[in-house]
Amino acid sequence: MDKTAIRDAATIIVLRDRATRPAVLMGQRGAGAAFLPSKFVFPGGAVDPGDAAIALASALPATCAERLAEHSALTPETLAAAAIRELWEETGQVAGARASWPDPPQGWRGYAATGHRPAGDKLQFVFRAVTPPGRPRRFDARFFLLDAAALSTDPDDFGRAEDELAHLQWVPLDKARAFDLPFITEVVLAEIAARVTDTAPPALVPFFRNDDERHLVTRLGGQSPLDRSLP
Repeated sequence: MDKTAIRDAATIIVLRDRATRPAVLMGQRGAGAAFLPSKFVFPGGAVDPGDAAIALASALPATCAERLAEHSALTPETLAAAAIRELWEETGQVAGARASWPDPPQGWRGYAATGHRPAGDKLQFVFRAVTPPGRPRRFDARFFLLDAAALSTDPDDFGRAEDELAHLQWVPLDKARAFDLPFITEVVLAEIAARVTDTAPPALVPFFRNDDERHLVTRLGGQSPLDRSLP
């Protein structure tokens, strides 16, 4: 596999206590990781081939599905499934609906054993970004926002997480920039901070393209440049 090729990826930003002191779920990548070593990030990763076979228990919001379909070879459902799987693998948290699943595909058996199927109705597509050229790995990442109240698991229990992320914790938005963050994570956090009081899916989704200096940042659903400065 060409490690410099752009791979499709999905990430979930789980937001907690939005009405009091908003916080997001983050963890630290290993020091020896090829991509973003030692950085604090949201749960997420590359889309697996099996994600395309997942039938969501409930549909994504229509606006989010439309934005996800723009300039994408993958279906919105595939991207949502990948985000939910990555959240499960990296944090042990379940985003889904209670349902039996007797024949899950490989890669989903641990999730299915919790008695849930992945659901899309609580997810919101809020950001998309392509890793800049010259990095050891490049991803076309879609960022989903999920309120912690939609989790089916104890938000403070990370006992079923795999070892990809260390120091899993809820990071208050007003303290996040004290952590060692990738630049794009800082950009996304600014978007989330601006959306804390807005619970509706965004009609326009920022797309950090990194493929054309004239159109470095556009908006899906309009393709107009952002009208404010990035952090």
